[in-house]
Amino acid sequence: MTLEETIKEIKPLDENMMEKARARWNSIAHPLHSLGKLEDLVIQITGITGKPTVDISKKALVAMCADNGVVEEGVTQTGQEITALVANGFLEGTTTVCAMCRKCGVDVHPVDVGIAVDTNVPRNLKVAYGTKNMTKGPAMTREEAKKAIEAGIQTACELKDKGYKLLATGEMGIGNTTTSSAMAAVLLNQPVEVMTGRGAGLSSEGLVRKINAIKKAIQINDPDPEDVMDVLSKVGGLDIAGLAGVFLGGAALRMPVVMDGFISCVAALTAKMLCPGAADYMLSSHVSKEPASRLILEKLGKSPILHGDMCLGEGTGAIAFLPVLELGAELYNTMGTFEDIHMEQYEELT
Repeated sequence: MTLEETIKEIKPLDENMMEKARARWNSIAHPLHSLGKLEDLVIQITGITGKPTVDISKKALVAMCADNGVVEEGVTQTGQEITALVANGFLEGTTTVCAMCRKCGVDVHPVDVGIAVDTNVPRNLKVAYGTKNMTKGPAMTREEAKKAIEAGIQTACELKDKGYKLLATGEMGIGNTTTSSAMAAVLLNQPVEVMTGRGAGLSSEGLVRKINAIKKAIQINDPDPEDVMDVLSKVGGLDIAGLAGVFLGGAALRMPVVMDGFISCVAALTAKMLCPGAADYMLSSHVSKEPASRLILEKLGKSPILHGDMCLGEGTGAIAFLPVLELGAELYNTMGTFEDIHMEQYEELT
């Protein structure tokens, strides 16, 4: 599907099914609303799928991999070659998130949407060999940004066709906290210093370089905060664009899509700005240690479950959240009711 076709397919959640889910929770033998956000998330999933039971048995992590030209400015602790190494690691099962996925029964699907070199990761969706250095001009063209979004949409469609019930989002791209901070600063109209953290362990000197590079990129490119495609193409990344496509594709296909940390949340915000209704299909997992994360989650209207100061990326926060979500689904699907145990049902009290 094209971007335009996808947006047209995104419909409101099934309110009737969500009302039935609320009634189901209220009938289950437990104090009303005592499972808090777990109940809310399960209700949301029934509205997403339009089905009375929650089936998230087959899950995939989509890891969008791309390089960023701004790495030339010394904004990272490691070199650009790490992107390719970790991308191959997704296939070999050697990365942190791969170990987590094995434990949680999640399949890993890396996508080369813009790695600077060719790897073993399938590259049929590669838009470019990395972005350009955004401190010298736009990171990519508007058409490249759109192609990367559509790569994410295509990935969501392919996984839906393979029977996956839920998608989690992850990424790999050295320099992508720089592009994410740049986008967040523009879209939320916040000072760069507020929206920029140390990423993967920058020194204080490195953090200053990173902030200055972002400021320069914003000044040179003058992205329009009212036009998210302009912001994405000028100071964003191909991985962010690809993840935005996964969020949009999931919404069009009525699949829940789990947000990860900072970079994933910027992609989610991008998707929401392209189609506000897409946000209803997003599940929040955790709040990243990166300073801008809380502000972005507030903008998205999302309340995360996990508060662990994680900032590794790859989708690790999203995967850490899934066992909690599965517990909620199991309780909803299988627990007996007050009627089953011959107990008077709790009442709503004011």
